[in-house]
Amino acid sequence: EVIVSRGELIEIGGEFRIPDIMLRSGATLREVGATNRTHLRDYADAITPDTALLLKVHTSNYRVVGFTADVSSRELVELGRERGIPVMEDLGSGSLIDLRPWGFPYEPTVQETVASGVDLASFSGDKLLGGPQAGIVVGRRAIVSRLKKNPWNRALRIDKFTIAALEATLYAYEAGTALQTVPTLAMLTEPLAAVRSRARRVVRRLSAGVRERLGASLVDDLAKVGGGALPTVELPTVALAVGTSAEAAMRLDEALRLGDPPVVGRISHDRLFLDCRTVLPAQVSILAQALTAAAARL
Repeated sequence: EVIVSRGELIEIGGEFRIPDIMLRSGATLREVGATNRTHLRDYADAITPDTALLLKVHTSNYRVVGFTADVSSRELVELGRERGIPVMEDLGSGSLIDLRPWGFPYEPTVQETVASGVDLASFSGDKLLGGPQAGIVVGRRAIVSRLKKNPWNRALRIDKFTIAALEATLYAYEAGTALQTVPTLAMLTEPLAAVRSRARRVVRRLSAGVRERLGASLVDDLAKVGGGALPTVELPTVALAVGTSAEAAMRLDEALRLGDPPVVGRISHDRLFLDCRTVLPAQVSILAQALTAAAARL
């Protein structure tokens, strides 16, 4: 049996849900508490001789707000040790850096979770960590060793290219350069003034004729983090808006997506928005060339 709060029965992309995963694993899920409030006594009262795990799941892709209560990792660890039951926490996005100095809401870091004493912690190699798509499990050596001996471990192991990409990402953290060299973190923490400056550089690389044909202009906008992380956050950004009508915006959207390299924007207010926060400095000229080629197809 695995005990988990009802407020933490998450679903991620592709309709993958915690209850379904537990069912496939052969575990019996015991839900405790209410959707908005779960207390330590709810976990304690649900423990039986068959309880094998206390599970905490960080709601990294949604928030329950208002009249709420949950149990901290440390509280759950204390209960687990008192009853001799291991505790696992799924962090979802798995940040290695506290992003609050850049105005983001609190997200538990992997380091904090491990320090709380949980027996296992799982998180993504992509999302806030900024590496390749992978699942990472860290924890007590004895339990991790048992996971490694599971036959599924070999079937689901990542390939050498993914390991190399993950290693390079983690080296950036170790060197203290992740905020500058890991694209996800660089985009999240870049000052708005720098984004605006880069957007202007894109426009300057377009000829007057192309700008007029595209109806290009810079607009202040709000960007969502996405990717199953920081669901309530909206980042101020600058978008390059193109398209003189809804029909023109749709034609430009198709032309840019089918280009080489593809450029993906979003249509808003009958215009195609290209968020310059997600344009790397080295991509300024590439984006300008793509826009010039798309304008020629109108």
